[in-house]
Amino acid sequence: MKLYYSPGACSLSPHIVLLEAGLDCELVLASTKTHKLADGTDYYTINSKGSVPLLELDNGERLTEGPVIVQYLADLAPAAKLAPANGTMARYRLQEWLNFLTSEVHKGFSPLFNPATPEDYKPVAKARLADRLAWVDAQLEGKAYLMGEPFTVADPYLFTLTNWARPVGLDISHLANLGAYMARVASRPAVQQAMKAEGLLK
Repeated sequence: MKLYYSPGACSLSPHIVLLEAGLDCELVLASTKTHKLADGTDYYTINSKGSVPLLELDNGERLTEGPVIVQYLADLAPAAKLAPANGTMARYRLQEWLNFLTSEVHKGFSPLFNPATPEDYKPVAKARLADRLAWVDAQLEGKAYLMGEPFTVADPYLFTLTNWARPVGLDISHLANLGAYMARVASRPAVQQAMKAEGLLK
C-alpha cells in the first residue's frame, strides 16, 4: 500500500493508525501547497481532489477521506482493536465521533488556514472552534481516550486536529481534560514514530 501524505496535515491520522496496526505501507510525500510529488508528478493526476490523505491499495484501488481510510486500516488488522466490529453499536459510536471530528472540528480549522479568509471573520471561526473543543473536553472527563479505554482510530484524528490549535493562535490551554489527553496520545510509540517520520519531532 501507499499513503500519500503531507507533514502534520490530516494524513498524520492514518499514518499513526498504520503504525498502531503494524501494517506495511510506503509513504509518498504530496505537497498541499504545490500539489506536486517529489519527482514532479502532478498530484491531481493521482487524486483529483488534490487533498491528502490518499491510500493506494495493493490492487491499485485508491481510497480518499481520512475517516474512511482509518476504518479500512483498522479492519485490515482486527487484532489491534482500533475499531469495534462492524454492525455493533460501538462501531456506530466510533463513526459518530469520526463524523463530528471531520465536520465540526476539521472543517472548523479550514478558514483559519485559508489566506483568503477575511480577518474580521477569524475571531468568529475561532470562537466556534473553541466551543466545539470545549465540548470534546467535557466528553473526555474520566476517560483515557474518546471511546473510553480502548484507543481507536478516532484518537489519532482528534490528536492531529488539536495540534493545529497553536499554529492558528487558538488558546486551548484551559481545557484540562483535552490537554491531558493530548499528552497521553503523544506518548504512544506509534505517535512518536509517525511524528518523527514526518519531521514534526526531532
